[in-house]
Amino acid sequence: MHALTKIKQDLSLTMRPVFGFMVLGIFWGSYAALAPQIKAQIGAGDGLFGTLLLMSALGLVTAMWLAPRVDRHLGKWGLPLGAGLLALSFAVLGAASRPLEFGIGMVLAGAASGLTDVIINARVSEAEAAYKRPLMSLNHAMFSFAYALAALSAGTAREFDASALQVFLGLGVIVALALPILRSPSFLVGASRDCATEQVVDLAPFWSGLVIWPGLVVMFGFMSEAAMESWSALHIERSLGGRAVEGAIGPFMLGLTMGIGRLAGHFLTQAHDTLRMVSRAALVSAAGAVIAAFAVTPEMAYTGFAIQGLGVSIIAPLALGLAGQLAGSGERTRIIARVSVIGFAGFLLAPATMGWMAELASLRVAFGMIAVILLIIPLICARALRPLSPARGGQEGRISGV
Repeated sequence: MHALTKIKQDLSLTMRPVFGFMVLGIFWGSYAALAPQIKAQIGAGDGLFGTLLLMSALGLVTAMWLAPRVDRHLGKWGLPLGAGLLALSFAVLGAASRPLEFGIGMVLAGAASGLTDVIINARVSEAEAAYKRPLMSLNHAMFSFAYALAALSAGTAREFDASALQVFLGLGVIVALALPILRSPSFLVGASRDCATEQVVDLAPFWSGLVIWPGLVVMFGFMSEAAMESWSALHIERSLGGRAVEGAIGPFMLGLTMGIGRLAGHFLTQAHDTLRMVSRAALVSAAGAVIAAFAVTPEMAYTGFAIQGLGVSIIAPLALGLAGQLAGSGERTRIIARVSVIGFAGFLLAPATMGWMAELASLRVAFGMIAVILLIIPLICARALRPLSPARGGQEGRISGV
């Protein structure tokens, strides 16, 4: 009961960003379950479909670079704008009947996701600094739970012959009703500029270790996550002969176990070495990817995706929290934006690379490649991030994420 009370208290500190994470989760979770349908709808092969997913880079990178300026000028209306753009972009994806239309939708979805993601992560990082407690993993857990529920719901709707457009339009109505809730509290919007007593560091250049190394950890974590989001349903349906709802269980297991892992991370980061946790999580996630790659039944694939999701769950939130901590209050939004640009390259590279690998070899080989990539994270933590990390709470090398 104490843990549940603490979760409720912590959620109340970042209620607007929590809704932002959930909006992202319901759209991308639904997309993950509907990806096989949309792929068939536009008549694209594995290689072309993977290439089209790269179109989101045009919107994503641009939006992430502009996000600090948008955040500064729009203030509490930045999140409602991002959520509205998400609803519009996914309606375009649902209505697409040709590869070009799908590509346009991905550009819009990338822009909306990039804008929303930078703002909500910056809001949570500001709240962490204001309240002196870790909140990033908990907020990311809400994304994962929303993602899981949306994936299962969309897969069930697809089983009853609902179209992708119908699903996305229904979600758009829900988001429209929630837009007023997404306005950020004014004290958090200005917190990073009003906190004159906290030391402000110079904005680290893009090639700084404060940006590059957390960014690479986030990128490799996001590559694992994106691979499962875009290809787990297809792997189950095509490689293992599963039905539509069985395919949807793949992304559902991802979201569910990531949510559980992030809830656990919310408590564990207060007492454990964060970099060691990230390294071990990467090893667990790699093991799950190997199981999914060699699966011979849908149930075995579910086990692999569950383990992979549990491991990858805490990697990105803790790396983003570390970046926000090292940035200082005055540059938090811009540092997180730069780390996010690198990190979200994983969301861009993984789906396309998976498609190319599936075209050249198979989806099993593609998931094996993800396992190898995850093994790089412990090396970065040990060789690059550990020297940058200050001691916290009297424990050598401990990073609390706050």
